Amino acid sequence: MSIAASYEAQLKEAIAFIQGYSSYLVVAHENPDGDAISSCAAMSWLLEQYGKQVTIINQSDLPKRLDYLYRYDDIIQYKDELDLNFEAVIALDCADASRMGEVLARIQDRKAPLLNIDHHPTNNGFGTLNIIRAEAAATVEIIYDLIKLTPFTPNLACAKALYSGLLTDTGGFRYSNTSPAVMSMASELLALGVSAYELADHLLEKMTMGRLKLLQTALARITFNEAQTIGWVTILEEDLANCGAVSEDIEGIVNYILNVEGVEVGILFKQSENGVIKASIRSAGKVNVSQIAQSFGGGGHVRAAGCRLSSDLDESVKSLVEAVGKALA
Repeated sequence: MSIAASYEAQLKEAIAFIQGYSSYLVVAHENPDGDAISSCAAMSWLLEQYGKQVTIINQSDLPKRLDYLYRYDDIIQYKDELDLNFEAVIALDCADASRMGEVLARIQDRKAPLLNIDHHPTNNGFGTLNIIRAEAAATVEIIYDLIKLTPFTPNLACAKALYSGLLTDTGGFRYSNTSPAVMSMASELLALGVSAYELADHLLEKMTMGRLKLLQTALARITFNEAQTIGWVTILEEDLANCGAVSEDIEGIVNYILNVEGVEVGILFKQSENGVIKASIRSAGKVNVSQIAQSFGGGGHVRAAGCRLSSDLDESVKSLVEAVGKALA
């Protein structure tokens, strides 16, 4: 069976999964980005076309800039005491099961069947049924392929969600994951009424005053190794409050480092209130940062990955920068 035929067979299995139960819990990774929330919106729309009951849940606060997405206001922030009604689970854009957060324990207790749809190559196939397509630019790309095998045509709300996920995970169609399939999908969504200008302006250009102040703070802290091939920046726990910023304002700051000529790897270290250091790692192409992230218990893509470090900030910076340096040597 060819790769294309195998993929189509997986999609058909997923459609059978979607038709097989009456109520679904839809969950994406904690600290969700554009692709994660957009995937939840598009999948919820598809489930509703089949007449299914849908509950969308997430561990974290949601990015406010995505509040226009379909069913955004219905997404529940997970709490232990929640009374959740579901027969099956659909996990979206989760590189591993733990990325679902605390709701994972509830899912495991119920032994609920789980459909795992993701584009991270480090995904270990934790679902009852798995569609992991590393060549997809975003999880919404897989969902769109799924929808095209159903009798349904996306309405404008669904099309905006699909386009939003594609736009954010390709960096406005600038990243190396921008494939002919991506551009074809974008064209088809525009034909359904999506406004490319409005979404690009809203998601990629506009920024809050809090984000601007946070960016100023971060750029003043950028540090480079002696060869200026590795750059990193730290966001301290108090920076968000001092700048009037929120967590979503951090997104994309690491790219400013990578945009410097000669830099091969950019890293953003964020200090969390629980003492954990979260690192976002980006590569210009010479280094597979997903392998580095995996060595620290994380994962991701060849050019974009992340991990958590339990040591203090200085030690976390030292150990990760040294690991990147060895990979570049």
